[in-house]
Parts: sequence; C-alpha cells; structure tokens
Amino acid sequence: MIFSEKLQLLRKNKGLTQEETAEKLNVSRQAVAKWEAGQAYPDIANLIRISDLLNVSVDYLVRDQDCAVQAVASRQTDMEKLIAFRLEANVNTYAAFKNEVDSTRPQSHDFRYENGSWLYHDTYIGGERFAGEEAVWHDGVSVYAMNYMGRVLSDSFSGNFLKEALCKADSKMPYRGPEYYQSGEYTYRCKVTGDFTWFQGCEEIYRNETKVYECVFHGGSVC
Repeated sequence: MIFSEKLQLLRKNKGLTQEETAEKLNVSRQAVAKWEAGQAYPDIANLIRISDLLNVSVDYLVRDQDCAVQAVASRQTDMEKLIAFRLEANVNTYAAFKNEVDSTRPQSHDFRYENGSWLYHDTYIGGERFAGEEAVWHDGVSVYAMNYMGRVLSDSFSGNFLKEALCKADSKMPYRGPEYYQSGEYTYRCKVTGDFTWFQGCEEIYRNETKVYECVFHGGSVC
C-alpha cells in the first residue's frame, strides 16, 4: 500500500475529514487532497506532523507495509467498537439516571450496563467532592479504564445540567462530555489531550461567567 492510500485510510480511521486534518497540520485542504490523490508528496516536516497526528512512525508512512496497515485497521475497528459501547453505556447509566446497582465499596455509587459481550461499570465515592472510575470489559477481559476526580464550587451548580452535557458526548469526544455545550445560563467545556488509547483532560461548568464545577480525568485502553 502506497503513502496516499495509507494517509486516507488512517485519516478516516481517526474520524477526521480532509479539512480537519489540514487544520491540525497547518496546511491547506488542497494539500491534503493532493497527497491522498497521489499528486503530491509532503516534505519531511509535514511527514513528522502527520506521524504525530496519526500515531504512526514516519518509517511506517513511507514504506510499503501491507500487513502493518491491516493490523492498524483491525485495531482501529476494535477501538471504534469500544468507543461506541462506552457512548452507549454513558446514556444508559449515571448521565441518564439509569441502571444504578448495589454499592461495591462502602458508601459508593455504582452503575452497571451490559450489552452482549460488553460490560461497563462506573463507581464513585463522595458528593460535592468526588472520585471514581469507569471501566469496560469485553468477553470478560478488561479493555478500558478512566479515573476522575471533581468538585462543586458553588451552590448554583446544577447536577441535572452536568448529566445533560455528558449525554452529548460523541465519537469525536467520547471521554466525558462534548468540547462545548450550552443551555440557558450554563456552559460546559471539556479539553482533552491524547486519544482514546491514552488521554487526560478537564471538564468545567460555568453559570454565566462564574465557574461552578470542575473535574479532571485520565484513562485509556488497558489491553
């Protein structure tokens, strides 16, 4: 498989459009389109940026490695399934007031969701200051975990708004909630570095201009 085919495959597996890829690489969309059409080839500086963005080596990009590409595509397919299940579990547990189960630790709050061979469990302790962990298993094997810790900063915080925002997570921001969500006086913001295999981030809620809630989190795949 040649470079142009690899670039297109990896970009799509990452869930990026040509426009989004161009923006992240600080090049024009036309440049990305020409690379994928085999009409042009990026210089070494852009190859390095591409390798960082797509989490592959420069050597992998420039060499013909059919079997390696297939392996990456296969892993990405598995990752897409994991992300899809995490989003499904998200709107069927805490964020949607569903599937709360008995405590697994003293005074913990626990939520559990299953679908076929997939299992999700979320457990946290505390109230206005809290800490917890989400985990996912597939066929009985742990495949994902995320730890979080947060606090309420004002009496004007709305737990219902937090749940509403968390339900807006999508495949581009599957970690907690969306990058930005607003409803009435409240605004939710989430920033993340890394990807679903290894990430850390922070979410905040503002009422008008006042920050009323914050939560930090980190996690990734464990398989």
